[in-house]
Amino acid sequence: MSESTTKPAKAAAKHVHHELRNINNSAAYLLPKLQAMKDAAPGGHLKILDVGAGSGTISTGFAKLVPNGHVTATDLKEDILERARTIAEAEGVTNISFQQADAYKLPFPDATFDVVHCHQVLTHLSAPSDALREMLRVAKTSGGVVAAREGDLETECVWPPLPGLIKFHDFIVRAMKGAGGTSIAGRQLLSWALKAGVDRGQIEVGFGSWGFHEADEKRIWAQGMINEVRHGRLRQAGLRFGLTESDLEEMSTTWDEWAQKDDASLGMLQGELLIQK
Repeated sequence: MSESTTKPAKAAAKHVHHELRNINNSAAYLLPKLQAMKDAAPGGHLKILDVGAGSGTISTGFAKLVPNGHVTATDLKEDILERARTIAEAEGVTNISFQQADAYKLPFPDATFDVVHCHQVLTHLSAPSDALREMLRVAKTSGGVVAAREGDLETECVWPPLPGLIKFHDFIVRAMKGAGGTSIAGRQLLSWALKAGVDRGQIEVGFGSWGFHEADEKRIWAQGMINEVRHGRLRQAGLRFGLTESDLEEMSTTWDEWAQKDDASLGMLQGELLIQK
């Protein structure tokens, strides 16, 4: 098997839980605004930038919604963009392009895009207001929109409260902070927008939710967590934080146990931000 075919496959296995995301469950707060902009644009032509697009399931959804427009999806990691290309091709989407880019230094001229969007990106950054300022720079001066949706990890609720999952939650909070991010991103979106220099009158902020209770979703999410703890970045972070192999295996086994329980559920508060230029 060639390198070009193995990379997307590896990325798919690593990030399959992220591929549960789509425009309906992860960007519903933006869709009315986007539809209105599409209706008002000549020929429905809109230019959308999806920053930190990952596997691109949301990006592909945007492209389907604006068939006469164009979506540019960026991510810092080229391997995940290969997976995003594969997903777009499988969906028959052609009005989309992919480019490796840093959220702090987007390689586009000022005022290029009608909509600039990110999802679960700012929570991982040490200077989220700087990234928002950069997103604002590339949004069109008149009528451009910047949108962000970020989880608030401290609000995560899991049932049943299995000891291995409580241990996992405490660890993931420490790991996120240790990597320079924050576990309370959702509640800070308004503050970050103001710090980026946005006038309060341009900002709409609200809260939604995210979670799983259906069997297939729980299985996919749990398997994603298991993969990360046994083989991925969370394994390395855990060992750095002093967790033992026994600790990591307890977390993995407990995720599997949780996914098989009929009454299992998981939820988290999500902050949602719209900035109208």
